[in-house]
Amino acid sequence: MWDQRYSSETYAYGTEPNDFLVSMFDKLPAGKILCIGEGEGRNAVWMARHGRDVTAVDSSEVGLAKANKLAKARGVNITTVHKDLADFDIGVEQWDAIVSIFCHLPPTLRADVHQRCKISLRQDGILLLEAYTPLQLEYKTGGPPAADMMMDVQTLSDEFRGMEFLHLQEHLRVINEGQFHNGTGTVVQMLARKL
Repeated sequence: MWDQRYSSETYAYGTEPNDFLVSMFDKLPAGKILCIGEGEGRNAVWMARHGRDVTAVDSSEVGLAKANKLAKARGVNITTVHKDLADFDIGVEQWDAIVSIFCHLPPTLRADVHQRCKISLRQDGILLLEAYTPLQLEYKTGGPPAADMMMDVQTLSDEFRGMEFLHLQEHLRVINEGQFHNGTGTVVQMLARKL
């Protein structure tokens, strides 16, 4: 599905970074940043332009090729890893920050990936996440067609238990990110620190 979505010359979710990431960027530590489910690279490239060492992982080879193309056009380098998150070794205390922007997974896999993300963060590492909530099904302006692939405050509180939540809230906001995230939607946003 994702190779097909990313096969167009245009960028499915645009080439500009996610608004929540931009608003919280000064809270991310300098160092190594991992972007999971990064697709065509808009967030990874933007962070690289701001001096960060960024690795983007995604299951779509087509998306990552476009991420590298965007990085070259913007005059930066990013590391890309073509891997399904189910099989990707995130590591142990390897990352200073992990960024997850609209990375919607089946619930069992999501819980597993989130647990591995916690383990892979260094002490004081930051995890930044934005996702659609189940209420998004009423808006139909982006996100998966199944509520169980979406997240809310309770889901994230459970899956990231033991971290310090610096910001965790659900709200309604306008999202203009390319063709597939366009219009008013309900999101959950999280910034959490590993203790």
